[in-house]
Amino acid sequence: VFLSRSSDPACCSFVHDSTPPPSTMKLLEYRIPLPLTCEEYRIGQLFSVAKASKQETTGDTGVEVLLNEPFEKDGRSGQYTHKIYHLGSRLPGWIAAILPANMLKLEEKAWNAFPYCRTELSNPSMGDRFTYTIESKHFDDDRGEQENVLEIEAKQLKNRTVTVLDIADPVNECLEDPASFTSVKSGRGPFPKGWFAAANPVMCAYKLVTIEFRYWGLQGKVENFVTGIQGGILAKFHKQVVCWMDEWYGMSMEDVRAFETRLAEEMKQSIEAKAKEAKK
Repeated sequence: VFLSRSSDPACCSFVHDSTPPPSTMKLLEYRIPLPLTCEEYRIGQLFSVAKASKQETTGDTGVEVLLNEPFEKDGRSGQYTHKIYHLGSRLPGWIAAILPANMLKLEEKAWNAFPYCRTELSNPSMGDRFTYTIESKHFDDDRGEQENVLEIEAKQLKNRTVTVLDIADPVNECLEDPASFTSVKSGRGPFPKGWFAAANPVMCAYKLVTIEFRYWGLQGKVENFVTGIQGGILAKFHKQVVCWMDEWYGMSMEDVRAFETRLAEEMKQSIEAKAKEAKK
């Protein structure tokens, strides 16, 4: 039984029954046109993940990088990362109230074999009752017009929702605005709504998000909550990739790996310092 942090048993929000409810898996496909080449995006994405992770490491939240190393798996090779996301107060109150403290973190394993990438999020306490994966493919000279590039099985296509994200559209809590941004280094921009119809260069990131949360009493609410925020999360990140262009444009892979290593060490020190403070 999972109880809220309240000592009142009446506050119990759901029961961990031995038999999980039937699957209501959500399949969300996002198509994100970008004013970049795939090779530029490869650098910009890595830079922006590291910078955004550093920005998120504040208070009781943060990103802990456990591994960042080359891999070979299933005929693919690239970079493997293993991270822990300490969620803390970033979670809505109604979720934080029903989960034990040891569940307020997510483990991320990612295999970046660009142009194909796969990310898996899990929580050891939830096991296979919680599934959250993102598969990505990237194509040059693409405006999001290809169908089923992520090879969804025919029987699952009916469960798929397709959304084209325009980086010009406003997103809550996002300061970056490609619609008014012009890159000094590349000369590209601004990017008003519908910019990608005639843009050059242009590429598209296709992302398939699979979400499943199999707990009685919370399944629909949690899946709908994650579904509701997922588009905004992806839109915000890709706005940042574009608007931070002058910070990463011209970087080599060696440059961006060094940047990742430096920020990972800074985040580690920050998390360790907070842990020591909490023990006082």
